[in-house]
Parts: sequence; C-alpha cells; structure tokens
Amino acid sequence: MTDELQTIIDLIRYGASRFNAAGLTFGHSFDNAIDEATQLTLHGLHLPHDIGPAYGQARVTLAEKEEVLGLFLRRIEERVPAAYLTGEAWFAGLSFKSDPRALVPRSPIAELIEQQFQPWLGDREVRRALDLCTGSGCIAIAMAHYNPEWHVDGIDLSDDALALAAENKARLHADNLRLLKSDLFSALQGEHYDLIVTNPPYVTNAETDALPREYSHEPELGLRAGDDGLDLALKILRDAPLHLTDEGLLVCEVGEAEQALVRLLPELPLAWVEFKVGQMGIFVAERHDLVTHHAKIRKLADKRA
Repeated sequence: MTDELQTIIDLIRYGASRFNAAGLTFGHSFDNAIDEATQLTLHGLHLPHDIGPAYGQARVTLAEKEEVLGLFLRRIEERVPAAYLTGEAWFAGLSFKSDPRALVPRSPIAELIEQQFQPWLGDREVRRALDLCTGSGCIAIAMAHYNPEWHVDGIDLSDDALALAAENKARLHADNLRLLKSDLFSALQGEHYDLIVTNPPYVTNAETDALPREYSHEPELGLRAGDDGLDLALKILRDAPLHLTDEGLLVCEVGEAEQALVRLLPELPLAWVEFKVGQMGIFVAERHDLVTHHAKIRKLADKRA
C-alpha cells in the first residue's frame, strides 16, 4: 500500500491520514495531524523544520521512506508524543531537547516572553527573574535568551528534569541562567526577584487519570495537582510575596483550574492574559495584592498536603 508514496508531500499526507484514522491525541507542541506528520517526516529525512514548500515534491529513497514510516508506526502504536520521537521541541522560537525526563515544552507563556511580558511589566526594570517548576528549562532559558541583562534562576524538584534543563542551557548558551534544586521556594531563602514566572502542575486527579495515552509518557509529577488542580498554585500564591521585590510581578499558569481558583479567591485581583487565541488560564498578580489577601491565601494553601 505504501509503494505509491514517492515524495515528501506523499509521506506527510499519508501520515496525517493514518494519525487521524488512529484517533491520536495532539497536545504536545502541535495540535493537528498534518503538523505532526510534517515534523516526523522532516526529522526522518534529516531536513530542517523550515524547509521551503518547493521541496514537497522531492522524491524519497526506499530507506528514507522506511525511516519515516517507522516513526509513524511508533507514534500510532506506542502513542509516544512526536517531540519525544524527534528529541526536539520548539518554544518561543528556540529549539529545545525534549525527552521523557520533563514535559514537552508547550506553554503559551512563550508568547508572553516574546512580547517582553508587556503590557504587564510596563517600565519596571527586571534584574532578577525566577522560573518556578522549570522542567526542561524552556521558560527560564527563553527568558535568559531574550533578556541577556537579566539574571535568571530556574528551579525544579526533579533531578531528571534539572539534568535535561542543564543540557538545554548548554545547547542554547544561556550563561545568565542558574539552575537549582528546590521544592517550590524551599531552597530560596533570602532570594528576591522582580519577576516570578511559573507553569506548575495544575491537572486535577480525575483529569490526570483520564488523560490519553500520549500523556502517560510524561512525568506525572509535572501534571497532577490535587482534586481541583490548585495544590501547587495556592502554595505559590502564599509564598511568592516573600520572594518578590516591592513592585514584583507573578505570572502563573493554571490552565483549566482557572475557574476553581476564581471561586476560591474571588476578591483577589488577578489579570487573566488574553492571547492570540483567547484566554489560556494564565494570570498576572501584583505583589501588593498578594500581600493584601495573604491571610485567606495562606489559610487555603495550608490545608493542602
């Protein structure tokens, strides 16, 4: 059946058709079958991701076809995210190494980084920035890359994630980044930042248990966050004022746990960021607002295990 596949476009079209027929889930860097088939095809052919469309009609050899079809088969039978098959994920315009030691980079915070966190930062000067729950290091490294004058810290509890982040730091020459092991803020006593950015685990227990197979290849530590998805976010809201400068800003992603957070803290003034595709469950909070409402935040956070 595959004998008729002769060109790059043939392979991409075939892969997309097979992926859709197999009912794959797309949520890791790409959101559709054609983009994933393109990613895997170009990787199997050792071609750059931004190759011109004119090459679509280029004919492939039998060995090349077998390489690409092998990637398609693994994607379908094992439900491995495409980024883990290629070992690469793009985030904020940068190429990161990606493997099962950390979640596949995919946060819409990339858009904020590329926009210099405007209009939220305004004319505030950032000397030090923190990426809490850094995982692969994508947010911390992207901040360091686009803001070479910043001193950026990236922290995580996972040794595996930190090892991957270190490889990405070297890959992208992020010399103004420091990586540290810490359970949230526990190892950061006395450290203060003008900007704290975090994409912590925020998937509820029920949602984690029901996730498609693709997500089973990712570390559960980076996903599961209690019955309402807020176990870590509440602790971050509680402790962030201790590590923010007076005019400091907290940017936090909570995804679909947004509604639960608003129900718990309706009086807390959070600015929910509008992205090109709409709201994505990311808020911006001022330090002084977190201080004002600290008593209730602490009460809620202290109840969590």
